[in-house]
Amino acid sequence: MSRAEAASVPDPATGSEPDSEDTLDLRLPDGFLALCAQEEARRNGTAGPSLVRPPAGAAATPTTPPAAPTAPSALARDDGLLGHLADWGPTTTPAGVFHLVPVRLGHDLALLARWMNDPTVALFWDLAGDEVVTERHLRPQLDGDGRSVPCLGVLDGTPMSYWEIYRADLDPLARHYPARPQDTGIHLLIGEVSARGRGLGSTLLRAVADLVLDRRPTCARVVAEPDLCNTPSIAAFLNAGFRLSAEVDLPGKRAALMVRERTLRHLL
Repeated sequence: MSRAEAASVPDPATGSEPDSEDTLDLRLPDGFLALCAQEEARRNGTAGPSLVRPPAGAAATPTTPPAAPTAPSALARDDGLLGHLADWGPTTTPAGVFHLVPVRLGHDLALLARWMNDPTVALFWDLAGDEVVTERHLRPQLDGDGRSVPCLGVLDGTPMSYWEIYRADLDPLARHYPARPQDTGIHLLIGEVSARGRGLGSTLLRAVADLVLDRRPTCARVVAEPDLCNTPSIAAFLNAGFRLSAEVDLPGKRAALMVRERTLRHLL
């Protein structure tokens, strides 16, 4: 199954771009004008310590210096676009207790790079190589705004799969199908060879889709786009209650658009 793409999209809160022609004729407050004049003087080297000019009768207070930038997080950010996935917790499945755990780069990179170099995985993920190749794939998600969260799939305490849970409506994928607000996407690979061929893919796909729908009540659909040539993957999605909605041409592959809808989750 392919990996998520990164691109700029409209504002997640509104789904639209700002209208530059929608303006108001406003009179700026005197205090704001004075502050602008002070900032201009500072840039020209003629101002003293920066002070915010207070309203009449209030004491002048020095401006608070900007906070020092912090180092990039080793965990994927989740600012609410996916409902704080790190707090979803474990779920019980027929195969055991399963938990999506956000990737910790320093802790998980070697394991993920090993999985990416498995010939079966590399065929569809195209991330074979040393650890820096895997890191380059993870970094945009870990340092991004939380629209895609890379996770280890931990079954009964043992990491055995890799997942990307992402906002499909905010992803380039949305250009290729009639996306709906809050559509949530899934990418998956079974990393450990011993875990393949046992029906685990279907079991865990159903469990994760249920997790998404339970933890994200505004999400009506879970989607995926495995390579059309990856017939075992498509079969796993079908067995997990997804339906084949369409075939779509994506960069580098022709994909099967798989959809699991909230309204049909108890019927399929």
